[in-house]
Amino acid sequence: MGMIRSIETVTAQRVIAGKTISVSVVQRKQTPNKLSIAFNAVLGLLKGMWLTLTYFWSPEKVVTRMYPENRDTLQLTERFRGNLRFKFPNETAHKSHAALLEHITHETQTLPEVASEWIRDEDPTRWYHNCTGCSKCEEACPNASIRILTRQGEILEDREIDRFVWRLDSCMFCNACVLACPWDAIEMTGGFENAVYDRRLLVYCLNKLAGPRINLIQDEQDAAVRARMIDPRERFGGPIPMNGAGLPNLPPVALPAPPDVSTGAA
Repeated sequence: MGMIRSIETVTAQRVIAGKTISVSVVQRKQTPNKLSIAFNAVLGLLKGMWLTLTYFWSPEKVVTRMYPENRDTLQLTERFRGNLRFKFPNETAHKSHAALLEHITHETQTLPEVASEWIRDEDPTRWYHNCTGCSKCEEACPNASIRILTRQGEILEDREIDRFVWRLDSCMFCNACVLACPWDAIEMTGGFENAVYDRRLLVYCLNKLAGPRINLIQDEQDAAVRARMIDPRERFGGPIPMNGAGLPNLPPVALPAPPDVSTGAA
């Protein structure tokens, strides 16, 4: 963006309501002639063409991405804001995922960025979470795209998350929810391919397990008690538009989950 020129003003005397006061008057600029307008238009065109021509002998400066032809090799910047998801709950889960990622990358001979998206949702180590259901992200969201449903824990008798509902159809990816989270439980990712034929598919539950934070689950030594502390949650289950609730101009019809394109299963 170029520099904005300050408005040129002069001080003049004006009679207002019978009193003479000093006012600032904006100087009127002369209308440029047709030759000047044509010259500036041609100059702007040549500047744009020159920038394009420089790409022929400096192709490394090209910023255009040949999508979707380069889907398998596409690399996004670290600060790219895409789909929202739960972060790995601890270092152990992260190392387990890293080992699985290395194996898949070697077996399929693909890039780690691509393989990571294949196995992210299938890796059971990330089913646990650090979310406490404090609703700070819900309060910070300017579009009301997040809805936190909590429950009273049966074992710990404390508040815990039941469903983390995210409305992708109204999210503007401002990252306010991530910054507001005091437990570092969520993150914006590089996922951006979200085209669907029914926008109710853009409203879903992020968490796969309902229950307390991972550290409270791991502190419990009894395996039977740990199993009672958590409950599985479906992607399109619960009181959200995919389970009988309607949206504007869309009837409340429960739809099946979309096919898993990564495995080819319906």
